[in-house]
Amino acid sequence: MTPEFDLIQQFFSRATTQTDLGVGDDSALISITHGMQLAISADMLVAGTHFFADCDAFQLGWKSLAVNVSDMAAMGAQPKWATLAIALPDVNPAWLDQFSGGFFSCANQFSVDLIGGDTTRGPLTISIQIMGEVPIGKAIKRSGAQLHDDIWVSGQLGSAALGLAYLQKNHLNSSLNADDIANCLQALNAPTPRIALGLSLRGIATSNIDISDGLLADLGHILRASNFGATLNLEAIPCIEVLKTSIQNPITQNYVLAAGDDYELCFTAPKSARKIIESIAQQINCPVSLVGEIHIGNDLKVMYQNRQLNISKKGFDHFG
Repeated sequence: MTPEFDLIQQFFSRATTQTDLGVGDDSALISITHGMQLAISADMLVAGTHFFADCDAFQLGWKSLAVNVSDMAAMGAQPKWATLAIALPDVNPAWLDQFSGGFFSCANQFSVDLIGGDTTRGPLTISIQIMGEVPIGKAIKRSGAQLHDDIWVSGQLGSAALGLAYLQKNHLNSSLNADDIANCLQALNAPTPRIALGLSLRGIATSNIDISDGLLADLGHILRASNFGATLNLEAIPCIEVLKTSIQNPITQNYVLAAGDDYELCFTAPKSARKIIESIAQQINCPVSLVGEIHIGNDLKVMYQNRQLNISKKGFDHFG
């Protein structure tokens, strides 16, 4: 075998559980369950843009797949298969062992088979395509929000942004204790996709999206697709205590509203669904918070202490 195929065999070949033919042929073979649609998404992570080149390889392996699994959660789809294309500046067996270990740790937790991909030499770049199944007609789209729907978010927002700020020695460093630092770095480097919540919201949520570029930017996608506006209550948006106590600071507001990398879910649902959503959240041990409401128009308002805020930054933009 060539060095490239040795690399694939050593680090990226694993037994599959739901694939007819996996890594090792010109293409994989999969069978779609009767009554299901195939949900497909792709994401790219580039060193220096999405992660530090010297970051922990195990965590990078986890995160590279987790951010794709999060897209499946947003659609209410069960993730099942992924392909991985990776460009490497050089072949470092120790790094590859850690990276693949993190990747397969995430894959095993969410029952995802790696079924193919590619390797090449180049600047460190990780491209993943993920595929999952959702019952026909049951996918939760961005375009389904209805007038007067509640707006919900899962988990806590802003922690990943604060973790990045800590690494960059920026805002609030002096206010962080050891637990804050550990939790924020965990949120940044090893996010947990909300698959159980996404699956449970089928038939309940009217729209859904994962928060990758910031709440304002991603909720904005729902609003444009659904042709509505929205009002958010900043005080209701969940975040860790060090952010909550400084929420009047515009920098903190940016972390919570617009910095991104949260990989939580933002979804809409009718007011009549409040009790069932709260019950689901309790059953699957996933906190959710009611943070706003859909209204007529095309504007997105953020209220704080009964005043509308002027938010200049709406979210992360790769070309901004």
